[in-house]
Order: sequence, then structure tokens, then C-alpha cells
Amino acid sequence: MLEAPLSRNFSHSTFVLRGFPSLQKHRRLLALPFSASYLLVLLGNSLLVYVVRSVESLHSPMYLLICTLCFVDMLVVTTIIPNMLLGFLFNWNEISLVGCLTQMFFTHFMSSVESTLLLAMALDRYVAICRPLRYNEIINSSMLVRLVLFTLVRSVSIMATLVGLAGSLQFCGSNVIQHCYCDHMALVSLACDSTSRSGAAGLAVIICFVGLDIPIIFFSYMKILSVVLRSAAAGEDRRKAFHTCSTHLIVMMCFYLVGSITFLSHNLNIPIPTDINNSMGLMYILFPATINPIIYGVRTKEIRNGFLRIFKNRAKKIMTVKVSSAGKGKS
Repeated sequence: MLEAPLSRNFSHSTFVLRGFPSLQKHRRLLALPFSASYLLVLLGNSLLVYVVRSVESLHSPMYLLICTLCFVDMLVVTTIIPNMLLGFLFNWNEISLVGCLTQMFFTHFMSSVESTLLLAMALDRYVAICRPLRYNEIINSSMLVRLVLFTLVRSVSIMATLVGLAGSLQFCGSNVIQHCYCDHMALVSLACDSTSRSGAAGLAVIICFVGLDIPIIFFSYMKILSVVLRSAAAGEDRRKAFHTCSTHLIVMMCFYLVGSITFLSHNLNIPIPTDINNSMGLMYILFPATINPIIYGVRTKEIRNGFLRIFKNRAKKIMTVKVSSAGKGKS
């Protein structure tokens, strides 16, 4: 481990991830809650994907977006947590610069994809409630293809620029990253070059995603609520619309609020203790991925009914097999 300042002609090719520095003596205990959270993310999101895939009535754009969100949550958590657990349990904290930049790209890329999915879900609900007669005309397969292309172009171009600027820096001081994973500004803060371009790129990311996506999402839900309040629909329809909106807003508040604070604390040099900053960086990734299956699975009637239907069908099959086996045994 090299922590002493070295010549500016030297640049580190290997770094040490040191998350929760004040809790290093208890790092094996830290592995327990994060292991449990990781398993919950995988099980919950996999189950939700299975239900949406198995129930034909859920093969609509809204539920396909939820299914995609589950895939993204599992991928972004897998990018971070297994490597972090190896560090906690076996002290395998070293990571190469290439590995660090790769992890950084996929972490931020998946987060940007999640932001676009939340935006798409808000627009889907807007069309479904405010333009119901044109829903099938607007929300169709060609629109979904355009959404995928927009997501890839926006996320890949912006995150590749962000990571490319970070990779071009010289790291001639400490090689200890005070984070559990290769966060952009956690790595950039170690550079001995000017970091103004990387800092500006980080702010551009916040403006492009948070500054653009949140106003559109907010406008969509304000229009939805306005239409629901003005309509003469039955009380059950209003309750369902409010239920759907509140469900989505809970997820979005968790994602954007924690993420914005995490990004801005580095870019604006807001003094936040390292352990708290690490916790917020992980919560930004883990919390939405953990609660999405609960919010979309438990709080969404159609998905909940689909799960119960699958469970009942499986139970009937098991009982039928047991009865058949018992009958053969007696004969």
C-alpha cells in the first residue's frame, strides 16, 4: 500500500478500497447485514421478474418496465456488493485502475438507466390516466425501442465521458479510496492533476439526470393528480390512481434524494463524515433495489394476485402428485 506522496511522473495502477474506516475492526460484522440485503435483492427481484414473466395478463408496457427495473437493480447491486463483501471478510481490498474504472462505469451507467426507467414509468402512467384513449397508439413496441436507444445513447455517452476523464488523471499521492466501491469523486479526489473537468462532468451528470428527469416526472404526476381530482370517476378508480402515484413517488424519492445528496457532497465539497457518506452511497444503490419488489409486488394488486395465482397452482400440482403417489402405493 502506497500512501506517501510520490513523484508526479508516477501514477498508481492499483488502489485500496477502504469503506467505513472507523469500523475496520468490525468489518466482518458489517458483512452480515450487507449479505442479507444482497440476498433479499436477488430473491425479491427474481421473484417479481418470474411473476411478471409467468402471468400473461402482466405482459403490458408498465409491468415490463417494472421487470426491467428489477434486472437493473440486481445488476447494479452485483457490481458492488460481492467485491465489497470479499473486502470485509478476507481483506481483499485491492483493485486495479482498470477494474476500478470498469466498476465505476457500470455502477453509474446502471443508475442512469434506472433514472430513465423511472422517467418512462411516470410517462406511462401519465398517458394511461390522462390520455387513455390514445394509450395503445402512444405506448407501443416502436416507442419501447426508441426508449431503449435513448437510454443507451444518453447513459453510455455521458458515463463514458465521466469515466474517461477520471481515467486520464495522474494519481501520485495516496492510493486509498475512502469508499466501499469505486465512486467517481472518491477516485478523482485522489488525483494530483487538476480535477476541475471531472468535477464539472460530475455536475453535468446531476443536471442531465436529476435536473432533467425530476421536473418531467413531477410534471407528469401533477397532471395525473389534476386529472384524477377533476374527473367524475368512481371512488375506487380515484383510490387506485392515487395508490399507483404514491407507490411510484416513494421509490423515486428514495432514489433521487439520497443519490443527489451523495453526488453533491463530493462535487460541492460539503463536509460529510466518511462513514456517513459511504452509508449514503450504499443506500442509494441498495435501498431502492431492496424495496422495489415490496412496493411493486405487495402494493400492486395485479402483481400480488398473479403471485397468489402461481402459488395456488403450484400447491394444487404438489397435492395432485402426492395423491397420485399415495394411490399407486395402495394399489
